[in-house]
Amino acid sequence: MTTVYDGHCHVASTHFTPRAFLEDVASNVCCRLGSMGAAPRFDRVAEGLAAQQGDHLADGLVREMNAAGIARAVLLVPDFGLRLPGTLEPAEAARRHHEIRLRHPGRFWVYIGVDPRRGPEGVRAFEDVVDAYGLDGVKLYPPCGYSPSDPGLYPYYEICAARSLPVFIHTGPTVRSLDYEPAHPMRADKAARDFPRVNFILGHGGLTHVETCAFMAAYRPNVYLDTGGFASGPNLSSWPEHLNWLFRLGINHKIIFGTDWPLGRLNGLRRVMGEVLDGPTALAGVSRKDRALLLHENLLRVLAARSRPGE
Repeated sequence: MTTVYDGHCHVASTHFTPRAFLEDVASNVCCRLGSMGAAPRFDRVAEGLAAQQGDHLADGLVREMNAAGIARAVLLVPDFGLRLPGTLEPAEAARRHHEIRLRHPGRFWVYIGVDPRRGPEGVRAFEDVVDAYGLDGVKLYPPCGYSPSDPGLYPYYEICAARSLPVFIHTGPTVRSLDYEPAHPMRADKAARDFPRVNFILGHGGLTHVETCAFMAAYRPNVYLDTGGFASGPNLSSWPEHLNWLFRLGINHKIIFGTDWPLGRLNGLRRVMGEVLDGPTALAGVSRKDRALLLHENLLRVLAARSRPGE
């Protein structure tokens, strides 16, 4: 039985997800349901989404991982602070995620968010929390208003190169309040070229801008893509068929499996993983070796098999 690691998760908590972000998600839900005649009340949808963001210690996530057969996961911590206020500052978010890892030993890696506009103080704070908590990577959210090739990020990349830390970049669409143009995957190409010793992961690259992301992953040795959000893509008529198509592009050595939990939480992580692993479509024709690459080996490679005592 193949070990499964989830390379794309978040703690479902209002400590790390801004209220404005949830309200933007609610507006899209209302738009979609309203077109079908349901016309739900915006405030009810927004409050319902907020009510789902109370898993502050990741206990619920661990229960769902156990039920779904996921051995370990990456927790991504975006830095929304300079664009969407209302969440913990990066240093405090890092401390809280360290506490989560201590509470659930051996279950999580953590990529902490940075923003180049925080200046030299942000770089120093990042290096401090990486060393204090043994963090495993960087999370970038370019829709907050910056390019992943912004020179202000280069000091972070130098730290990543020295410590073998991967850089995870959100690509593709997001909520209505944020910028889409900086999230095009080609905006990361200069950084990947300038820092060949840093592994860059194009988040959602298996779902949006797929041809561009696959091209970059095929020809940039240090560029990977992930499948985050595959079970909730509004443009996919069949996500198992989409995954199977993706896994036949010849780049399975560069694809990292990820769910983007708690996105699509209502689908049920156990049900989704059952369809991935045991369904007739998603992994049809995919060799045992490639399955291992997709489900855990690629993630370990970008992490450089980082480990610490007790984990």
